[in-house]
Amino acid sequence: MNIGDVANRSGLPAKTIRYYEEIGLVKPLRSANGYRSFRDRDVHKLAFLGRARALGFSIEDCRNLLKLYEDDARTSAEVKQIAQEHLDRIDRKIAELTQMRATLAHLVDECAGDNRPDCPILADLATTPEEIALPEKAG
Repeated sequence: MNIGDVANRSGLPAKTIRYYEEIGLVKPLRSANGYRSFRDRDVHKLAFLGRARALGFSIEDCRNLLKLYEDDARTSAEVKQIAQEHLDRIDRKIAELTQMRATLAHLVDECAGDNRPDCPILADLATTPEEIALPEKAG
């Protein structure tokens, strides 16, 4: 199977497939003329990687998940640990984004948005780290 066929079947762009090959996630056969020759298992791996990346797993997580997927002696605890660590990162990011949104929403509410030059948004952006009040102290 050529890279175009594999791209269609796996749902990944050819550029991504070439990148995954470059970093060793997939290893298609090479014909005498140097063309890639993908097997069904390569397509399956690429679809697996596409789904894992869509869930936000890092390349290194994907590498480890793929190794575990191919290891019949794996334990589900190993897989769960990787997924739990990723879930924890997502939860931290959601908390950061929630705080960011709350701060920005407050600034937007405080800005009159009129013809005057005073703008609490710009004033906040110009604040140094030492001047920023901790969220617990903000009232």
